[in-house]
Amino acid sequence: MPAPQQWADDDILEFVTLKAGGQSFCIEITQIREIRRWTPVTALPHAEDAVLGVMNLRGAVIPILDLSAKLGLGECDPSPRHVIIVVAIGSRTVGLLVESVSEILTVEGKQICEAPTMGNGDGPTSILGLISIEEGMSRILAPEVLMPQGLTDAA
Repeated sequence: MPAPQQWADDDILEFVTLKAGGQSFCIEITQIREIRRWTPVTALPHAEDAVLGVMNLRGAVIPILDLSAKLGLGECDPSPRHVIIVVAIGSRTVGLLVESVSEILTVEGKQICEAPTMGNGDGPTSILGLISIEEGMSRILAPEVLMPQGLTDAA
């Protein structure tokens, strides 16, 4: 499979690998602001199913999404063992609830395979590419595609 066009073959990239819905995913490390333990959030009425609520992060109120639910892999039952990955998406910040964070993966652009189309037409896909790892493959997430429609910073 050809490499996705957004990375050159000789680019050195770092990704944080994580588990959501029992599956391996990764996010480019430059998009991650911090990783924190799960703490209960304030629910928002009439929010999209994958939106768990909001949390106050040092004075900024940020939405928290259940990544597993957002990806169609079932809802997560948060516990103190889960973590929140705080991700910057342009000028917005969002927290993603995941089962665990595994490691930092360093790869060259030529090691990233293009993700096959997901059957959603011409719309954007949440998977930017695939990286082979020991346990199979890890999918590179596009956090900007995961944002709920119309969700903006509450702060």
